[in-house]
Amino acid sequence: MKDVAPPPQAALRPPAEVMRLRRMGAAFPTRLSFLRTLMRALGADGVRVTRPVWRIDERGFGHAVYSLRFGGHDYALVAVSTELPDAMRTDRVIATAWDTSYVLHDGFPDTAEIARIVASAPRQEAARFSPRDLVLSRANKSVRLFSHVVDALRAGRQPDLSRIAETGYLMRTTAVYGNGKFGIADRDTIARRPGLSGPFMAEMLTVWLIRGFTHDLAEHMGGAPLDRAIRRQLGIGNATGLGMAPFLVNHPMLLDAWMQVRETALARVRALETLDADPISRLQGLGARVAAHLASWNVADPEAADRIAQLRREWPAIQAALGRIHADTPRPVDAVITVSRGCSVDLQELVVAMVLEPFGDLVDGLADCMATPFQPVIDAAMPVGDLAAALARDWSWALDVDYDSPAQSAQFWYVSEEKQEPRLGLRAHEPGADRETPLDVARRVAAMAADLAGADDDLAGFLRRYPQHRSAVRRVQTVMRHPYAEIRDNLIGKSCRPIDMLRCKLAFFGAAGFDPKSDRWTRITLAQGAPLFDELDAADDWWLPVFAPAFVAA
Repeated sequence: MKDVAPPPQAALRPPAEVMRLRRMGAAFPTRLSFLRTLMRALGADGVRVTRPVWRIDERGFGHAVYSLRFGGHDYALVAVSTELPDAMRTDRVIATAWDTSYVLHDGFPDTAEIARIVASAPRQEAARFSPRDLVLSRANKSVRLFSHVVDALRAGRQPDLSRIAETGYLMRTTAVYGNGKFGIADRDTIARRPGLSGPFMAEMLTVWLIRGFTHDLAEHMGGAPLDRAIRRQLGIGNATGLGMAPFLVNHPMLLDAWMQVRETALARVRALETLDADPISRLQGLGARVAAHLASWNVADPEAADRIAQLRREWPAIQAALGRIHADTPRPVDAVITVSRGCSVDLQELVVAMVLEPFGDLVDGLADCMATPFQPVIDAAMPVGDLAAALARDWSWALDVDYDSPAQSAQFWYVSEEKQEPRLGLRAHEPGADRETPLDVARRVAAMAADLAGADDDLAGFLRRYPQHRSAVRRVQTVMRHPYAEIRDNLIGKSCRPIDMLRCKLAFFGAAGFDPKSDRWTRITLAQGAPLFDELDAADDWWLPVFAPAFVAA
């Protein structure tokens, strides 16, 4: 087979720029986000979703089963809807009851298996699950909108469009657990299966199926169908907090893979010498879509609202740059990127996401590189001088910090005893620092560098004398081979904002509509604008969708 040369590409943006928390916290979804990749795979495989079981009463309580065949394997979502007293309604991880609960099952469950899941799913982590259960999830209604939609349908009309646009989902998940948690299947079960081998594919499939169930439940209770444009606009909400934040720190090689893929995709489109009429038209259309999205993106958090307002002020400059592109414009995508460099970090990252959209044939194949089976290892044979050179080259951001300063060690990460979830404490005011988890990467590397400065033996000997530095050596060596593997900020400093880590990861999932509730948790929307169950053959064009129904509500 003849080798095919890779497409030309510009230089990748340097990790020293890309891997700072502020920039990571400005991420937007792209066509390489996991939900987008999944939708393309489902469509290419000709997947059809059926609903063989619907045991839901007139109040909306009971269970349903959705099934599909994907990549040669059968899967089923068992959805359970139960009554939830208002006093027990909360999105916090301390909740013990929810409006709905779900299990994505490996294969089609028989009657006994369905009964087991229906009994277990509402109890979530308090129950026991089977290795054939792939994903465990739960969701609460967006009560006001859900009730409004049902009431409108019962009255013989479609729901109010402004209320649909304002919220964008009927329910929001508070957890989507995979990868062996609470006794469900380990990732190895599906890691080599077509369609689910990529990162978080099973979880994203679950989210998409849950979204369809929320539509069906509202229509069942309302006794009438929703307009298709409204169904498409109603994604699935999510409330995400600190529990997700340490993931990127604890999986450095996976982080590197995600970032390398996105940055390589950007480098490829920046290298395009000229553009034909179709991609020019698409870019200009996307510019108008972004303007509409920004106009409709409203949040209560003052800082986030100010950032969105700045995006609105800056975006006309990008639209003007897009309007100047013609068939003879040299390096047109790179020219737009250059214009964005004079604006805010938020705008720069929004432009990065936008310019990938028209070039699926050039970048979509890179999604196959976003999973990695490898784990960081120590190379004890490395010369100490090589390690010292790597510290000087890659870690000045960590070595130039005074960790004895209260501001630079103001916070500490730990795992809560009650829920076994990550938490962030204030060192000077809260107990628990003696149980700190090792997310203080920068401080650990700096301590290792101080001891390494006086070392005169080989690395193996150094580690025998200082075994406490093994994790720091491993991190430094990992970055030598995987330059985007490390968040280049002090994660225990006063200025560390966990929400930046949350947004980065959620953007890779495909989240939009970020609605921060503090610097430690946020609400977002997933699958908004995504194909419905019977639309998988539709074009893959739902990045930052704008709500444009084809009718006017009465």
